[in-house]
Amino acid sequence: MKTIQSIQEFEQILAGHEAVLIYFSTENCSVCTVLKPKISEMISEEFPKMKMFFAESDQLPELAAHNRIFTAPTVVVFFAGRETIRKSRAFGIDELKNEIQRPYSWMFGDP
Repeated sequence: MKTIQSIQEFEQILAGHEAVLIYFSTENCSVCTVLKPKISEMISEEFPKMKMFFAESDQLPELAAHNRIFTAPTVVVFFAGRETIRKSRAFGIDELKNEIQRPYSWMFGDP
């Protein structure tokens, strides 16, 4: 999972990919450390056409502000450059998977 380094890179990512998940975290977030590999595995297994990127909110506060990120972890899913799903703090992997499934299958025609 690649770490986003700037708002410009973030904009290029959205313009260059049809389906993107951005995982916003902070350095001291213990929940983030546990959840990140689980989400990464779920995306690679269930949604192979979706790209996943990591953003450190405390290292790049302007990107967090640009996306209205106020807590960690926060997952934001974009389809065709538009925010479609946002999950913050306490959420389950199955819940996230179920919410991604419908727009993903509309976009890519996968079951």
